[in-house]
Amino acid sequence: MQNTLPQTIDDTVSLLRSTGYIAGRDLATVVFLSLKMGRPLFLEGEAGVGKTEIAKVLADVLGRKLIRLQCYEGLDVNSAVYEWNYSAQMIEIRLAEASGELDRERLGQDIFAERFLIKRALLQALEAPKGMAPVLLIDELDRTDEAFEAFLLEVLSDYQVTIPELGTIRAEEPPIVIITSNRTREVHDALKRRCLYHWVGYPDARRELEIVKARRPQASAELAREVVLFVQSLRGIDLYKAPGVAETLDWVTALHELDSLTLDPQTVNDTLGVLLKYQDDISRMQGTEAKRILDQIRDEIRASSHT
Repeated sequence: MQNTLPQTIDDTVSLLRSTGYIAGRDLATVVFLSLKMGRPLFLEGEAGVGKTEIAKVLADVLGRKLIRLQCYEGLDVNSAVYEWNYSAQMIEIRLAEASGELDRERLGQDIFAERFLIKRALLQALEAPKGMAPVLLIDELDRTDEAFEAFLLEVLSDYQVTIPELGTIRAEEPPIVIITSNRTREVHDALKRRCLYHWVGYPDARRELEIVKARRPQASAELAREVVLFVQSLRGIDLYKAPGVAETLDWVTALHELDSLTLDPQTVNDTLGVLLKYQDDISRMQGTEAKRILDQIRDEIRASSHT
């Protein structure tokens, strides 16, 4: 863990690898530039390819607090920035009435004191002291509506929010911002222009095998290789939802728990629910199709061992 930002792209690659995150140089470059330029990083790609993990890794290796705003349909300012603790305010009013203190102006100031403020993710990220700026993860922004997206654009432009009762709160030091999207809808260009952009795709077989070895070192080398080649083959098939890296790692873990040293058709059929998340995909892959892929990847392995 270190508090200073990486000084080169190679430093960034090494920093990410130190946590088991095997990033390509293109991703490491945009992460480095985002940190160096102080610009939000917008990561787009399929679910399970490691977008969210980037924020977790950066918080870990830089020794920063991770603040996560999980987006969903209907997300509003109250849930993302702040809201008042109405129950506590009502208790304060009742106590004032019971004690005979009826100075309305003073009471109005008292119940809108900061102690009654519930600080949500965005406000927490802006209030961090200088030198302790957190990593702010705005996860799955594409799940929100355009109104919230427009509000977020304003926040990221000046790194400040205005609370009518308290005034404007501005970040002493902007947080490190990572925004992710699974591209279920297009995010507006105006927000993307505020960010550095990178599409996080599926890794090739070589890099995915590196990821598996780094994150699941307990699995046998042969099992890791077969799993990666099997998953790579699945991504070339027209499935409803191709497995991501997260599913690859889950499958390796499950197979290791079953004491599997290599893949076999029966084990594949029994554990496809770890790898695939839709019944139509599972039904398509069970039986002869799974065996066909297994035979194919073993032919590849044998061919490569003779070259």
